[in-house]
Amino acid sequence: MVIAKNLTLEELQDGLEDIKQSPKAEGTVKMIVRRPDTGEREVVDEGQLDLAEGLVGDNWGTRGSSRSEDGSAHPDMQLTLMNTRVIDLIAQDKERWQLAGDQFFVDLDLSEENLPAGTRIAFGTAVIEATDQPHTACKKFVARFGVNALKFLNTAEGKALQLRGINCKVVEPGVIRVGDMARKL
Repeated sequence: MVIAKNLTLEELQDGLEDIKQSPKAEGTVKMIVRRPDTGEREVVDEGQLDLAEGLVGDNWGTRGSSRSEDGSAHPDMQLTLMNTRVIDLIAQDKERWQLAGDQFFVDLDLSEENLPAGTRIAFGTAVIEATDQPHTACKKFVARFGVNALKFLNTAEGKALQLRGINCKVVEPGVIRVGDMARKL
């Protein structure tokens, strides 16, 4: 694993214009990461999306959520997507992308304006839907990428652009592969 220095807030802000150039209608899936257990990451070339399980082989269903009344897995948080331009800037090396904890890294504009809650995305042979559940950075994210990364993501502009990424749910099961298109429907 590559070790990189955490960027300053100014260095992160300098990357914002490139992030804003992300494709709006159709982008590319650049990485798929399953989390078989807490703290474990498995980079895969292909993932099966299931209505009940989300990404098959991922621990979303067993992790639970503080956002659901009974502590079970939140149905609107099955999948997490993060923009590749954002994670590439923050992580500084593709080998470190998986440390973010997201399952899918896509070169696509994930902003609230472009992908509001309810927007569907053709994702390989599957269809997913952006949900209204905010995707936020946890303590582990800050430990891996620094407090400036958190500040960058949490600016008013960072929140509007949903730089931390988005939560989604599966609405039509199917297969997604690295290199597939993620197309806004």
